[in-house]
Formats: sequence, C-alpha cells, structure tokens
Amino acid sequence: MATAAQLGTAQPAQPTPFDQSDLLTPEQLAARLQVSKSWVFEQTRNRARVRTAKALPCIRLGKYLRFSWVAVCQWMAQNNG
Repeated sequence: MATAAQLGTAQPAQPTPFDQSDLLTPEQLAARLQVSKSWVFEQTRNRARVRTAKALPCIRLGKYLRFSWVAVCQWMAQNNG
C-alpha cells in the first residue's frame, strides 16, 4: 500500500514542541518584570484596555493564569512604542 508521501498528499503538520519553561505563573512574571503581582493581575483585566490597546496576554486554565514570556515581550514592545 502507498504512503501519503508516495501519493503526494500532504501530511498534517506536527505541532511545535512546547517548551514548559516559556510558561510563567503570575508570581514569576511579576519577579521578571520587577512589578507587583497585583499589577500583573490588573493588566490582564479587560478594563486595562482603557490605558493600552490590549490587555496583557495570558492563558487561562480554569482559575489559574499562566503567561508566555514571548507573548509578554511582544505585548510590551507594542504598548511601549
């Protein structure tokens, strides 16, 4: 039997390996940015859009928040330009 590669059909893309060290807790993010944990929480709320174009990007896992360091760096570059 012919494989998908032999038939010339595209294989589904493999997901990019996820680096868990990229995910930060609110406490870890606050420490990296040298701000208070309450500032981090405030920036994730929708009302933060009054001051900036977008709220701080976060990943919501039920009641838990996690932050991608790459996404936070991009957010800072866009909002402090």
